[in-house]
Amino acid sequence: MVLSDTLAQPVYDRKAELTAFDETKTGVKGLVDSGITEVPRIFHLPSPDNINSQPPQLILPTIDMEGINEDPIRRKEVIEKVKRALESWGFFQMVNHGIPVNVLEEILKGVRDFFEQDTEVKKQWYTRDLSGKTKVVYNSNFDLYVAPVTNWRDTFYCLMAPNPPQLHELPPSCRDILLEYSKQVMKLGVSLLELISEALGLDRNHLLDMGCADGLGVLGHYYPSCPQPELTIGTPNHTDSDFMTILLQDHIGGLKVFYQNQWTDVSPIPGALIVNAGDYLQASLPKFHAIMSFYWSF
Repeated sequence: MVLSDTLAQPVYDRKAELTAFDETKTGVKGLVDSGITEVPRIFHLPSPDNINSQPPQLILPTIDMEGINEDPIRRKEVIEKVKRALESWGFFQMVNHGIPVNVLEEILKGVRDFFEQDTEVKKQWYTRDLSGKTKVVYNSNFDLYVAPVTNWRDTFYCLMAPNPPQLHELPPSCRDILLEYSKQVMKLGVSLLELISEALGLDRNHLLDMGCADGLGVLGHYYPSCPQPELTIGTPNHTDSDFMTILLQDHIGGLKVFYQNQWTDVSPIPGALIVNAGDYLQASLPKFHAIMSFYWSF
């Protein structure tokens, strides 16, 4: 007797597997901790990942921010570089941006400490409530039940402005550094918005007066070691649905941006931050026509 393929293959109930994964409240890190040797099917890409087959790499612009508030000539030079980078790439890296290296190192450590803390402690932050009632949202894949592919990534999100959490509402593992990092990033964001306004030929405070610096959300992404990285992805091709993202990579890297019809690696630079002009900036200021999408591999 010959069984048909339908009878021979086990039924794949994606929704049930997503629910089972979600209900563990341990994310991708929990899968790795359990000792899996194969990536579950919910994480499989629909086709082999060939995004790494690329022509020779281009290099993302790196802008030195040193002296922009002391030297008018230097400021004009930086404004022109910001303008060119946003018009072409939609991204640039910054060095000498004013945030101390120790703060960057501590926030990276704080994010790792959050995800690597005791599972039962971490579970108390796990939720899919995005109403704003919960100040800290930790889960795996905010779009878990609607996305075609589940990403190999866990995330926590904290809304730090305009109504910051009370101290007790933040995870102890990264509480102090979240507050300090947010303060530093808000200050840097104000400076960047001033530069962008001037790059557009507008008054320095134009974007600030529009309220573009009123809100701040901090996301911490965690990409656990993957037993079969060729089958899945940390973050798919996308654009950011915000006004501006300031991104900190660790030393491992993995970020790629799409420019001139190819994916380009953004190699980590110690102490550097990456600026990504989001959808709202592109919609509000059509003078910037850059293709702004990025992708995070392993």
